[in-house]
Amino acid sequence: MSEPTLLTHPEPESPPAQAKPKWYRRPWIVPLFVIVGLFVAARLPSYLTFDTSDSLVELQSAFPETHYLMLSGHILFGSIAIITCSMQVWPWLRQHHPKVHRISGRVYVFAGVVPSGLFALVVSILSVIGPAGKIGNVFLALLWFAVTFTGLVAARRRRYQEHRRWMIRSFALCVSIVVNRVWLVLFMLALMPFLDGYYGGDIDPLIEDAAVASIWTSWVVNLMIAQWWLDRKPRRRARTPQPA
Repeated sequence: MSEPTLLTHPEPESPPAQAKPKWYRRPWIVPLFVIVGLFVAARLPSYLTFDTSDSLVELQSAFPETHYLMLSGHILFGSIAIITCSMQVWPWLRQHHPKVHRISGRVYVFAGVVPSGLFALVVSILSVIGPAGKIGNVFLALLWFAVTFTGLVAARRRRYQEHRRWMIRSFALCVSIVVNRVWLVLFMLALMPFLDGYYGGDIDPLIEDAAVASIWTSWVVNLMIAQWWLDRKPRRRARTPQPA
């Protein structure tokens, strides 16, 4: 009886080593929740005291209590929106707990976007910032409504690919409030060399110009990044040859 050879009993091939995922494919949900949590913790307490002196922004001098109340409602429901929106883009939650994903999505829309967006429209009009800043905030609120409800309608019609694309845009607009603070600092640093010359040493108009620029830049750039992410063409993985 002949001994088995490699031709009759080939040794099993070891599975190919998987390449280490690129940095942008590694888990990012934890840093996202940390940033969102810190942002909410830094902003929300100042608007739960019902004391206008705790406001972090300048209030309308004619009716500061009304302005503060509207601002408090916007930030309270906006905190709900930004937390539940972060849950919506969590792939693990969407894949393993679809029911939680659906419930948090409804909370995001009806307890976050709707009340926070309505308060945002009022706050934008009451804001002491100039017309350019008011228009930027109003456009942001209206676009937030539009893309979110378009995504909701797509989900109701079971067009889940369309739903995903629209909700990514909604997420980009929702977190623009966080990015806004980063742009504000960058614009202030960029304009600081012009303080003595162009602004005549007055810091207030410099801050207002930086604020207006950050309002527009935050959500416009976020939407551009979201659209690039949706339109990108990911590289296809090379197929490994199967043993005969």
